[in-house]
Amino acid sequence: MFKNMNLLVTFECAARHQSYSLAAAELCISQAAVSQQMRLLEQQLAQRLFVRTGRHMQLTQAGETLHEHIAPALTMIGQGINRLRQEELAGELCISSTQAFNTLWLMPRLQEFASLYPQIRIRLHSSASFEDLQHARIDLAIRFGTEVEKHTPTTLACEYFGTSPVLPVCSAQLAESLPLAAPADLLSTWLVALEQSGAYDWPQWFEAHSVPGYAEHPHWTYVNSTDMALSAVANGHGVTLAVPYLFQRQLDSGELMIPFKLPHPNPVKRYLVYDPNSARITRLKIFMAWLKAQEI
Repeated sequence: MFKNMNLLVTFECAARHQSYSLAAAELCISQAAVSQQMRLLEQQLAQRLFVRTGRHMQLTQAGETLHEHIAPALTMIGQGINRLRQEELAGELCISSTQAFNTLWLMPRLQEFASLYPQIRIRLHSSASFEDLQHARIDLAIRFGTEVEKHTPTTLACEYFGTSPVLPVCSAQLAESLPLAAPADLLSTWLVALEQSGAYDWPQWFEAHSVPGYAEHPHWTYVNSTDMALSAVANGHGVTLAVPYLFQRQLDSGELMIPFKLPHPNPVKRYLVYDPNSARITRLKIFMAWLKAQEI
C-alpha cells in the first residue's frame, strides 16, 4: 500500500491541468511545493512521470498509466467521504452570480423559494468573474456567456439550462420622444454600455444589423454592471443592451420597451456550475430544480 496519499492527490491535479502552477492554485500550495512533491513521487516510483514541453507538463507513458488508475480511484474515495459527511436539508447554501442577476432577477423571487424551503439559508455572492468555487466556499455558481464551459474545471459539473437573446432596451418615455423607425435611429440618443462588455457589445450589434457610423457616435455612458445600465435607461438616459428576463417586470408595466426586436449576434447561454460530490448536494438539487422551473 502506497503510504503518502497526498503525493497522489497532487499528482492527479498536476496531471489533469498539465501544469504545476494551475495545480498549485487549486491545491492552495506553492508551485515549488508541487514540483518538490512530484520529484519525490518520481523517486519513490523510480519512474519519470512528467516532461516539460513549453508551458505544459506533459505526462510520460508511466505518468499516463498512473493517472489512468489514480483519477477514478480518487473520485471514488471523494464520493465515499462526501456520502458520509453529506449534510441534511436544513442549512446554508452559498450562491454566486452576477450583480445584475442577483439584484434584478433572484432577489425579487427569493421570498418564493424561502416560503417553500424555510430551512435553507441562502447566502448570495455577486461576481462577474470565474471564481474558484472551493476556495471561495461557493456551492453553486450561476454563470452566463459564451465561454463558461471553457473556464469550468473538469472536476465540476457545468449544466446548461437555457439561452436568452440580448436586445436593445429604453424607457417608453424616451421612445416616444425619438423617431425610432430604423436601427440607425438609436444613434440619435445616448448609448449605455458596459466597461467590460465582452461578447455583448454595441459595435457587434450595429454590425449585425448593418448600421454605419456607430464608431463616430459621440454620446456614450459606461457602467460596471447591467443593473446600473438598466437603472440609467429606466430614468430616460439612452438605450442599453440586456437580456429581457432582467427587465421583464418593467416591460410588463410599460416602463421599459424594446425599440427593435433585433437580437445581438451572441445570445447569452446560462449554466449551473457546482461540485457534484458536494456535501450540500441535497440542498443544491432542490435549489436548482426550483430555478429551472422559473420562467427565464
